[in-house]
Amino acid sequence: MTYGVAMRLERGLVFAADTRTNAGVDNIASYRKLNFWRQPGERVLVLLSAGNLAVTQVVVSLLNEQLTDKSTESTHLYNAPNMYRAARVVGDAVREARRVDGPALEASKSGFYASFIFGGQIGSERPRLFQVYSEGNFIEATDDTPFLQIGEHKYGKPILDRVARADMRLGEAAKLMLLSFDSTLRSNLSVGLPLDLLIYERDSLDVQREKRISADDEYFKKLSQAWSDALRQAFSKIEEFKV
Repeated sequence: MTYGVAMRLERGLVFAADTRTNAGVDNIASYRKLNFWRQPGERVLVLLSAGNLAVTQVVVSLLNEQLTDKSTESTHLYNAPNMYRAARVVGDAVREARRVDGPALEASKSGFYASFIFGGQIGSERPRLFQVYSEGNFIEATDDTPFLQIGEHKYGKPILDRVARADMRLGEAAKLMLLSFDSTLRSNLSVGLPLDLLIYERDSLDVQREKRISADDEYFKKLSQAWSDALRQAFSKIEEFKV
């Protein structure tokens, strides 16, 4: 499993995902769950994935295969005219993976499960963010709900619900998302470091700020300790319950 989260802000987009996958307590590994495509000056597209690793890798492979297939004139990530059409391309790739692998997965009772967060900017259109489901359909983030989550999201959701705003600065949003991960890492063993973080500045039409955060990252360690201290102090200041 994994945890992925992204935010659509007035200033751009922020994406983050962990890298842990497991097939039991004795079979744990790291795989990148954040992929991106770019044509500098024209478009930047980012995809987070969660669920069955084999399924999500098939979807990414299908998307990449379309970009090198010269025999077709179908829509792909590099010629989609807008983000909605690009999201349809991702949804169609999910449906194709289900068509090929779904029956075998259902027969084995493991099921076809994968979810994605897809976002970016094409040309002068405002950056957009979508959550794509196993069925290939999707929803879009709004100013009222500027963040989307996939995977093991329940432990990291409360702080996002309380703090996330569409007018946040990009660095402020990245801090919030890392705190969301800190809560998840403490409570769920299926989510683990390192984390992949990508910050996209609106209208830059290029990827300029990307980082992998490992267990020895000084900022993340400082953030985690500061948050723990702040929570303890806030708790101690609240009046005790009295019957």
